[in-house]
Amino acid sequence: MNSKMTLIYWKGEKFWLGKLLEHPEIMTQGETIEELEENIKDAYLMMVMEDVPQEHKVKKIAI
Repeated sequence: MNSKMTLIYWKGEKFWLGKLLEHPEIMTQGETIEELEENIKDAYLMMVMEDVPQEHKVKKIAI
């Protein structure tokens, strides 16, 4: 991951919470700031589908 984004974070009652300024819909938590950073990277990669293998299936579902 080579791009830089801005992490907005704060201490909740139990965990550090954070979201990306550039993608406010991506939010996560961690017991430490380091864990929060790793979790936000994982959440970002899932949201942009960078971890989807080339051999994947697509299915329309009702929501």
